[in-house]
Amino acid sequence: MPLSPSGIEALLRLKKQNIYPPGDLFFTSKLNRAIQSAILLYGDVPITELEELNEYDFGIFEMKSFDEIKGEKAFIAWVNDDTGTIACPNGESQQAYVGRVLNGFNTVVCQAYETGSGSVVLLSHRGVIVRIMQHLFPALIEDYSIQPDNGHGYTINYSTEQQHSYAVF
Repeated sequence: MPLSPSGIEALLRLKKQNIYPPGDLFFTSKLNRAIQSAILLYGDVPITELEELNEYDFGIFEMKSFDEIKGEKAFIAWVNDDTGTIACPNGESQQAYVGRVLNGFNTVVCQAYETGSGSVVLLSHRGVIVRIMQHLFPALIEDYSIQPDNGHGYTINYSTEQQHSYAVF
């Protein structure tokens, strides 16, 4: 789904506040909202779209309300899955999702190293951002307070031989 008019207005307001860092490399998911956000915020820059950074695939549950699916056996099994191995029908499991996202993030990191880029901007989705943050900071594994508000994210600074930073929005 595309950004809503109110979503566009909110991003443009945040952009005027200069909260978005500059970048050398830009990555998004392949989903419309992330690509639109990157263009709104950064203009005509080369963007690498990675399917691995897409939102969770809810399969047949996508775009359905809780009331529509709460009685379905497959939904109940998925919600109660402690192992993360049960997939939404025609969708993915939590384990598959986390693995996909981390593979995408690994691609981002590898491209940053290969190109010698000092600043990378990744525009994606709330769940993707949370999974990356939980991977980088394992103490946050159960801390859902790290979910950023719409249009917000994190800047991660790290150093090796050079100073690097990643902005994850």
